[in-house]
Amino acid sequence: MNKYTEYILEQAENLLAIDSPSGFTQAVTDYLMKEYKDLGYSPAKTTKGGVLVDLGGKGNGLLLTAHVDTLGGMTAQIKQNGRLRMTPVGGMNPNNAETENCRIYTFDGREYTGTLQLQNASIHVNKDFNNKSRSFDEMEILIDEPVSSKEDVEALGIMTGNYICFDPRTTITPSGYIKSRFLDDKLSTAILLGYAKYLKDENVSLTRRVYQHITVFEEVGHGGSASTPYDVTEILSVDMGCVGDGLECTEHQVSICVKDSNGPYNYDIVKGLIKAAKDNNIDFAADVYPHYGSDAGAALQAGYDLRHGLIGPGVYASHGYERSHTDGVENTLLLLKAYI
Repeated sequence: MNKYTEYILEQAENLLAIDSPSGFTQAVTDYLMKEYKDLGYSPAKTTKGGVLVDLGGKGNGLLLTAHVDTLGGMTAQIKQNGRLRMTPVGGMNPNNAETENCRIYTFDGREYTGTLQLQNASIHVNKDFNNKSRSFDEMEILIDEPVSSKEDVEALGIMTGNYICFDPRTTITPSGYIKSRFLDDKLSTAILLGYAKYLKDENVSLTRRVYQHITVFEEVGHGGSASTPYDVTEILSVDMGCVGDGLECTEHQVSICVKDSNGPYNYDIVKGLIKAAKDNNIDFAADVYPHYGSDAGAALQAGYDLRHGLIGPGVYASHGYERSHTDGVENTLLLLKAYI
């Protein structure tokens, strides 16, 4: 691994360790502000809470986006038995969140741990365990405190609207696999930090204006819908590349998205990305994502007149316990360097 890959992995682990479901992102953006300043940039927080950075250059602007908000949950009800009913934030799927540890944050700054379990979760007691639907109406948060009533829970300061944040369980294997919840999209956020570091370390003179925007509402659909600088004519989302049946991409490659749920990406940008990958012997795949949207799409839907594209490291088991590889990280960084 080169030094930038090592830096990216370090940043990914740091970002993944900070709870940040959509709407609960101040801690992680504070961290990003410090990291960009340490690299020698002058980041600014947007009104919505994202981080916008000017990397330099002249001429028509290119906006690189990634998002640091993740899936998660929110307290929807304190039940009479002292358990919590949860509503998902973003596409958190109950089928792959069952038995996961979590943290509950109160409005006054207290923090409690818990677990998402099926109601009546003991197999030795519940004869219908295998037949129960895994939905958030059939599941509940068990708080790791001696509570058995609604009043007990309220005495802890817990109430409706408190965020529920799930353990990422991040691990990097000796063979280079990166396993964690929320690689979508903290891995790509770390890649953008790596690219920003590369520009400073190598004293690269950009041939066009380049910005980075780390958004904080992508998982709920409007992360990239605001704060695009006036001189930007092109937006490139760096998000997770889909891996699964019917697609070419693996975790070892950089994925170039040609079309997602909102339609095709800009033809000239797709061609340019593919040419840059081929000319530089970068391992890539071009794919259609069947169930997907991005910050680039949100920007267009908001009315910005932009050409748009999307790339990212291949990530398997999206919105679950995800897996990527250092090869995919390196290929994504190489494509950014080659294309820009």
